[in-house]
Amino acid sequence: MINRQPSPPTPLPQAGEGSKPAVGSRLAALVALIALAQTSQAADLTAGRDIFTTRCASCHQVGPSARGAFGPQLNAIIGRKAGGTDDYRYSDAMKTSTVVWTDDTLRAFLQSPAKVVPGTKMRFWGMSNARQLDDLLAYLRTLQ
Repeated sequence: MINRQPSPPTPLPQAGEGSKPAVGSRLAALVALIALAQTSQAADLTAGRDIFTTRCASCHQVGPSARGAFGPQLNAIIGRKAGGTDDYRYSDAMKTSTVVWTDDTLRAFLQSPAKVVPGTKMRFWGMSNARQLDDLLAYLRTLQ
């Protein structure tokens, strides 16, 4: 019978040693990768369309035949100046606003319209669910 002793553990290389990155570097890369995956999870476009249909479509239209009605049409909203379509009568507050719609300004507006544009005509209690906001904004970006 052969008596084998376990071999001693191999020391981990330090930064700059050998061809493998140090444990700290690998751990930092793993943490960064996990953070990136969490922040860039693909939004659910179907859920975004469903949110639009249930929460927005009673006032807003999108698509090729969209026009202003009870609310402005929302085609190509990203990058558009607030109050920037000709087919809707905006409040004075919205017309004189300096807001340009980006993901951040739309997110803030959808959470609390009156905080972003005091005096807006939009009567909406707001949305606080971050995932629903992500999904809705992703859907709106498809309408550019």
